[in-house]
Amino acid sequence: MRDSKLEREFLDLVQEYQSIIHKICFLYCNRKTDKEDLYQEILLQLWRSFPSFSGRSAFSTWMYRVALNTAISRTRKFWLFTDAGNLPDIPCENENLADLSEEVKLLYRAISKLAKVDKAIILLWLEEKSYEEIAETIGITVKNVSVKLVRIKTKLSQFLKNSQ
Repeated sequence: MRDSKLEREFLDLVQEYQSIIHKICFLYCNRKTDKEDLYQEILLQLWRSFPSFSGRSAFSTWMYRVALNTAISRTRKFWLFTDAGNLPDIPCENENLADLSEEVKLLYRAISKLAKVDKAIILLWLEEKSYEEIAETIGITVKNVSVKLVRIKTKLSQFLKNSQ
């Protein structure tokens, strides 16, 4: 009986926060099939790790940590690109993201060109996570988050200027 309660709790939380997984898949994968594979891999890692979720942080923070670690680990293994600048533009294939404005799509394309950890930081910042939550999720200091965000915003600004 306890297993079904744990499963129901897990499914309810994933349902509530599934947009987190979709965003990460969108930013870390180029092809629809890769996004689907990463989504399944993230779900599997979340399920395996769920019994160890202690509630010391918000579920969404914990979910980001597991999902980002899974995406970063997976892309290390499977990407053939060594320079983020060589990545192709990401087509907007996810039905949750297909209705985005052209400006938002351009922003996501710019973010897709960032280094893996920088993608994670800006994604969390765009989700209005505090510097403390970002630091906890990524595993860096709050000061490092601040420095990295300034640099990331500068890179994104340059990309967006060059795209116009």
